[in-house]
Amino acid sequence: MASIILNKNNFFNNLDIIAKHTKAKDKIALVLKDNAYGHGLIEMASIAREYGIKKCVVQLESEALKLEEYFDYILVLADIPKCSSTKIHYAINDLSRVPSYPTGTKVELKVDTGMHRSGVKPEELHTAFARIQEQGLSLGAVFTHHRSADELTSEWFWQKENFTKVKEHAKELAKEFGFSTLRFHSCNSAALFREAAFDEDMARVGIAAYGCMNLPLALKVDGFKAVLAVKASKISSRFLKKGARVGYGGTHEIQSDCVVSNYDFGYGDGFFRTLSDSYKTQADIQLVGRISMDNSSFISEEEELLIFEDASYVAAFTSTVSYEILTSLKSELKREIR
Repeated sequence: MASIILNKNNFFNNLDIIAKHTKAKDKIALVLKDNAYGHGLIEMASIAREYGIKKCVVQLESEALKLEEYFDYILVLADIPKCSSTKIHYAINDLSRVPSYPTGTKVELKVDTGMHRSGVKPEELHTAFARIQEQGLSLGAVFTHHRSADELTSEWFWQKENFTKVKEHAKELAKEFGFSTLRFHSCNSAALFREAAFDEDMARVGIAAYGCMNLPLALKVDGFKAVLAVKASKISSRFLKKGARVGYGGTHEIQSDCVVSNYDFGYGDGFFRTLSDSYKTQADIQLVGRISMDNSSFISEEEELLIFEDASYVAAFTSTVSYEILTSLKSELKREIR
């Protein structure tokens, strides 16, 4: 089976860049949802702890429970608590869900400042605080999420202004309802680097930490390095003459005599079938024929083939984003930290 290589030095390099912008390691909350963007949940948690990261963000409680030994603070974005933990905090995304949270749960209130996907409306803040108090929940933070921070438009500015107003109102409500001092956070990777002087309590950083953040030229941040690479092992080789056709449907015709080898990485492992017949590795090795469920063929004799070392490169072939390439990688693939 193909395997994944995780470059620890590249990860630390990226965290150095992020920490310089947040002004403190303790303000970095590493996003580890969806198997750490395909990198491996426990693998990335272990090296994040080695670096000194104490906060993380996940999608589900089941992820959070696996990470308690690695972090002091864990934010669950989209799950209702079933267990009790002093480290785990749960996002409230909708007023109607407040009664579902057990008394005493540590919660953080999400506010919809313009993305219109989840979160309470700014005009619902008072009602939200009242219901949280009535339910006996422990409110620790108010946060939001930017919809266009990675695009060269004015939307980031007006959404930031919306959240500034929310923060002022939330501070007043915290006093009114007897909550302790609230924390505030709004920045994902792109939004963090739109800030000239970051001053919130933490930044929820995902794709930048993994080295695959793609921004318009005017917003580009230099120095990030991809953490994840995929390599595959050779299954078989054969010499083919010009005119031979390769794989299902014989869709690729060999243009000149060559050696074609089959490697153990296919769409069942997360190698997009839409790359069939068109993909070339970053070393310019040509894929030939259709990608199969468990393997793919290249004009190569190498025993081990580097399929890619930067998901952004693969994403460009499929008109998608690096997030999709990374999270498609199957959890069964072996992950090795180097």
